[in-house]
Amino acid sequence: MDKKKIKAQPPEGHDKLLYGQKTEVAAGIKAIKSSLEHVFGEVGVVEGSKALLKLNQFDGFDCPGCAWPDPDKHRSIAEFCENGAKAVAEEATKARVDGEFFAKYSVQELSEWSDYEIGKSGRITDPMILREGSAHYEPIAWDEAFKTIGGHLNALNSPDEAIFYTSGRTSNEAAFLYQLFVRQFGTNNLPDCSNMCHESSGTGLTETVGIGKGSVKLDDFYKAEVIMIMGQNPGTNHPRMLTALEKAKSKGAKIVSVNPLPEVGLMTFKHPQNVKDMLGKGTKLTDHFLQVRINGDVALLKALMIMLFQMEEQNPGKVLDHQFIEEKTAGYEDFKNDLLNHDLDNLISQTGIEAPAIREVAELLAAKNQIIICWAMGLTQHKNSVDNIREIVNLLLLKGSIGKPGAGTCPVRGHSNVQGDRTVGIWEKLQPEFAKKLQDTFHFAPPEKDGYDVVKAIKAMHEGEAKVFFAMGGNFLSATPDTEYTAKGLMNCDLTVQVSTKLNRSHLVHGKTAIILPCLGRTERDIQSSGQQLVSVENSTGVVHSSRGNKRPASDNLYSEPRIVAELAKHTLGDRSTVDWDDMVANYDNIRDGIEKTCSGFDDFNERVRLPGGFYLPNGAREAEFHTDTKKANFTINELADHQLKEGQYIMMTIRSHDQYNTTIYGLHDRYRGVHYDRRIVLMNEKDMSKAGLKPEQKVDLVSVYDGEERVARSFLAIPYDIPTQCVATYFPEANVLVPHNKYATKSNTPISKSVVIEVRS
Repeated sequence: MDKKKIKAQPPEGHDKLLYGQKTEVAAGIKAIKSSLEHVFGEVGVVEGSKALLKLNQFDGFDCPGCAWPDPDKHRSIAEFCENGAKAVAEEATKARVDGEFFAKYSVQELSEWSDYEIGKSGRITDPMILREGSAHYEPIAWDEAFKTIGGHLNALNSPDEAIFYTSGRTSNEAAFLYQLFVRQFGTNNLPDCSNMCHESSGTGLTETVGIGKGSVKLDDFYKAEVIMIMGQNPGTNHPRMLTALEKAKSKGAKIVSVNPLPEVGLMTFKHPQNVKDMLGKGTKLTDHFLQVRINGDVALLKALMIMLFQMEEQNPGKVLDHQFIEEKTAGYEDFKNDLLNHDLDNLISQTGIEAPAIREVAELLAAKNQIIICWAMGLTQHKNSVDNIREIVNLLLLKGSIGKPGAGTCPVRGHSNVQGDRTVGIWEKLQPEFAKKLQDTFHFAPPEKDGYDVVKAIKAMHEGEAKVFFAMGGNFLSATPDTEYTAKGLMNCDLTVQVSTKLNRSHLVHGKTAIILPCLGRTERDIQSSGQQLVSVENSTGVVHSSRGNKRPASDNLYSEPRIVAELAKHTLGDRSTVDWDDMVANYDNIRDGIEKTCSGFDDFNERVRLPGGFYLPNGAREAEFHTDTKKANFTINELADHQLKEGQYIMMTIRSHDQYNTTIYGLHDRYRGVHYDRRIVLMNEKDMSKAGLKPEQKVDLVSVYDGEERVARSFLAIPYDIPTQCVATYFPEANVLVPHNKYATKSNTPISKSVVIEVRS
């Protein structure tokens, strides 16, 4: 097989593009119709209904999609959104990928399919191996697969030549066992999807308020006076958040949306379970929309805070919370002096927003103290992402809007347990306290050296310093930056292993030998020797709760993720291990006992995880107790974004379509933006298109140049759209090839997927 013929990028062909027919209201009848079509089409009416009725219920399974929190004390009969239903449909589909499928299609043939076609091929039924030089995957027995993997791992010159990636889908139990095995093997090479999304949030929040998580609960939204939503599109990425925003509005909250695109989900919402909403015009969510230039957020926040200082001068003691600042914060004077040295007009110019619109929001903030600021990857995937987060904290500290009801920080996590994975030890940086507890509990000395994060892992594979790549879920190739560079890194490996439910492009861009280990999905019953098991996850507000699947597994030959880890450990470590892996998997309560002994906040884990709704982990910032070096919340000095665009250059951000979750393409309809049947499109300001001599639907190439290296994404269609000038938006993973692997956020190493400088060539 010639690896050069394998396609790392989606195909460049175009379907019949239809655009311009945008939906004006989020959710509503169209969302219900779309949900049912996906579920019933993939699963059938009876089985589909059974699955949906257990989705996010106290005795059911957690949504495989986003990490938006569930209500603490109750559940509606339909406690899910359109994208949650699509996620269930994808996992519970009746389509199957088996030995016959792989015998029919070569890896090269499959790589020429679109990501949508690859994903729709179905559930993987059996372990598969692609032997060196072969063109087709073929079935392999579980035991032989583990012996093969263990043999490769034990043949390495150093444990650091192996990389162990983790997806946010993984349960706490699987993640804890995984990191335990990896560290007993002898490395901290534990990159995870958090490295690519909210790593900047964790870094910025830890520095400023002492915990790398948000400080609010779901109920805080219903006590808030102002909710700011920055760099986030909840209508597509976290649709159930719209229900919370509607309820907050009914209680008097004002909503400020800050985003380069006027997303429908930020504007008007029809609650699918509210008859009045469905029959009426819906609820207008956003009171103030600030259409900021891409990466103009620090400039905007500084402008707002300067205006607050001006208002404080006019009304001393009425705008800023001086008591909170004095008692609970550090670094205020240095922060204030730096801030007031900035020229307000220059800051406003950098935002691309008219001054009166910014002043209206400043006046709103001046009069309120219960303020929540939410954000997602629109703020975390820039070179200055950590500064974005720290500047948010500065604004909240000025107002005393943290550590009180109805106020605080809310980074909205994208995948259902990405936050929990980090809590139970998935991190390339092993913290001393956790290392000691691992050693005391499991009687081994964990490695001390920091491991590879995602960016460093890609480089290590590309340079031949890593020989084995093991992925616990996810679609590493399509989720990461610099597609062709990453693909070469994966192909350099002697072995690549993917633990998966469905086929994706990462199975097709592989090492010399490749193995697929099919696992149970979140919707499926997990039966071990002691009976049916439950697992746990952690949501965006720090609630740990149970998840128990109710469907018969897609195949009798699927293993659970904890069992896969245990078998891998046994076949790799043998007598070197101090862990009874069989005992751990026989009853997941034993895994949770291990978590309780080593991870803070998990006291009485097995008892509390069985309570309806679970339990909250400790959160100092929520109580206005800041576990920083100063023992206070820290004001910080942050730099403005520095994009020196030349003539013909634009700042590109990658985005999801509405029929997409992370790298999974559910369908070809981005109905909220009015884009249908085609994904190779670039959204451009109409004035920019006219200036460049481009016509609607004209075919263009997108080009980024960093350090003299040119990267090209070919054959995109230019579409006029409401976006600030010199800003463009493209879907990922189609445009990931333009994101350089070696340009990333200061301190957090998150790739700059939301601010790539490109040219548009016709």
